[in-house]
Amino acid sequence: MSNINSQHQEVAMDIGITKKDREKIAEGLSRLLADSFTLYLKTHNFHWNVTGPMFNTLHVMFMDQYTELWNALDLIAERIRALGVAAPGTYREFSKLTVIKESEGKVSAEEMIKQLVAGQEAVTKTARSLFPLVDKAGDEPTADLLTQRMQIHEKNAWMLRSLLEN
Repeated sequence: MSNINSQHQEVAMDIGITKKDREKIAEGLSRLLADSFTLYLKTHNFHWNVTGPMFNTLHVMFMDQYTELWNALDLIAERIRALGVAAPGTYREFSKLTVIKESEGKVSAEEMIKQLVAGQEAVTKTARSLFPLVDKAGDEPTADLLTQRMQIHEKNAWMLRSLLEN
């Protein structure tokens, strides 16, 4: 019986997208994954540490948002893998790829909301930036994923932003 792992041959991939385009799309999706993971971590941190008169509202909202983000991480990483590329998965890789800044020290509830609005919008912009390449390559599954992610992040940003209006 032959051992599949010992055969180190790469099986050719022919899904109608060139290797070069698959790698470029996966590079963009890796940035989306890093942004999503960083926003997940920030949202979870704020869930644990929020205080003040809006505690319960924010505690629950943050939990809903970090849970949704956690589930999205798998979808994004699995799309990268389906394109034949290894997905990043370490803090070091994510920190190099993300545009979202970590929060340090004690942050007020209002500042948490502002940072999360900015984070939700940053993820949306990262997703949106991939469309020219995805469209050119005819990568409908990635376009569908990006559309879904943008819809969720735009809605979350709106909901958070509404808490800041008087």
